[in-house]
Amino acid sequence: MKFLFEFFPIILFFAAFKFKGIFFATAVAIAASIIQIGFSYIKNKKVEKPMIISLVIIVIFGGATLLLHDETFIKWKPTILYAVFSAALVLSRLLFGKNLIKAMLAGKMTAPDRVWEWINYSWAGFFAVVGALNIYVAFNFPTETWVNFKLFGIMGLMFLFVIIQSIFLSRYIEENAE
Repeated sequence: MKFLFEFFPIILFFAAFKFKGIFFATAVAIAASIIQIGFSYIKNKKVEKPMIISLVIIVIFGGATLLLHDETFIKWKPTILYAVFSAALVLSRLLFGKNLIKAMLAGKMTAPDRVWEWINYSWAGFFAVVGALNIYVAFNFPTETWVNFKLFGIMGLMFLFVIIQSIFLSRYIEENAE
């Protein structure tokens, strides 16, 4: 459910695009992101940093798309978002000695440091590759193909990546005795 919740704005973007085009879909994605943040805050009394980063980027690039009536900006949004995530994972580790993936998952599993390093850098690499794929599809195919890739391609790749990592990490996940 959390996975689907995180893709809520993208799913609405896709539906709105099919219904009324890229500019309407962009406005819907901005609104959906704001609603998502509000719901998360009401439910959890906090909002995760990646959601805030995503909101800022959709407002900036989606806003530029709507203001300038140019779909180029919204096509850059996923790449910018994934570049920020990738850079945050790598730079926080290299500059501050902090493994962000370990910080997020340490309560759910224990693993040797080499495994945490592998997870951190594999996510950084994954985000970099998906960001590059987004740009390739966005500027080499029609907008409709890009919108389909944004939902099905990126979501499919993320789902596959999570499954592969889950299989690899299953031996480190602690059973909750509750």
